[in-house]
Amino acid sequence: MSLILLPVLVAANLAWPALAAQGDDPDWPCIQRKVPKLSLGQVWNGAELRPAAADWSKDAPISALVVELSARRVPLPEAQQMITTYAEGLPKGEREQRMTMLVRGLFDHMNRERSEVISGIARYAHGQRDMAARLRQEASAVDALRAKPDADLNELALRNDRLVFQTRIFQERAQSLSFVCEVPTLIEQRLYALAKTIAQMLEAR
Repeated sequence: MSLILLPVLVAANLAWPALAAQGDDPDWPCIQRKVPKLSLGQVWNGAELRPAAADWSKDAPISALVVELSARRVPLPEAQQMITTYAEGLPKGEREQRMTMLVRGLFDHMNRERSEVISGIARYAHGQRDMAARLRQEASAVDALRAKPDADLNELALRNDRLVFQTRIFQERAQSLSFVCEVPTLIEQRLYALAKTIAQMLEAR
């Protein structure tokens, strides 16, 4: 086997399993355990939310605030200060109702976003598996071509270079996936921190 092909086979056969976690879903590629959806109790330990809180999407100001607070481009301390400022600007008689609508909105919005990210990771993972299979198949074909005494050296060089290039793409995608795997946890941590800030504002009323 040519040494130039050795990294190709190592990448195709070993890089992918290294990302897989032990868990309920053997196809899940992340070290982090797969939890498709969160429950409200995981992030909210304040008073029980009234049924009216579920109508948060019908309230334009709260809907806009939910979207802004959820955006990870907004630094967490800034988002927490936005919550504080919003709460302090509410009449005391409305604070509990509107803040509980806000926490419900954040939970619904960010839980949905997190689930969409997890689904995207699964699709990405399947693409990586398919790519790994194609790389192994092409590596075998190139090895078979190399073994032929009358092999076309130009074709061999072309296919080998293409295989090395595709393997580099595979490795870069595998590295990107390791970062993407962090996103559901980052969303969950942000949601918990925002909910905690809301709970503190309600306790201080």
